Amino acid sequence: MPVPTIDPDLRDPAEVAPTDSYRRDDPVWVYRGGVWRAGVIEAASARAAMVTYRPNDSRGTGVDTLTAPFVLPRDDRDPLIDRLHSA
Repeated sequence: MPVPTIDPDLRDPAEVAPTDSYRRDDPVWVYRGGVWRAGVIEAASARAAMVTYRPNDSRGTGVDTLTAPFVLPRDDRDPLIDRLHSA
């Protein structure tokens, strides 16, 4: 799955989806620690989205709250994080 290469600080604000456009269980990319990581939306408001994501290549997860520039929609499945959210 190709990881985004865009710097979130350089994203065109007109092309950034607002966080309240995401819904629970939407697959996303999350920018944490200088790297885009696979994640899933837990909840979203007009100001931020709470996401579960893979903080590294292991099976562990992290949860964080991020603003819109640090979240991107993800099309490809991630076998570890998406498995946790498919019921």
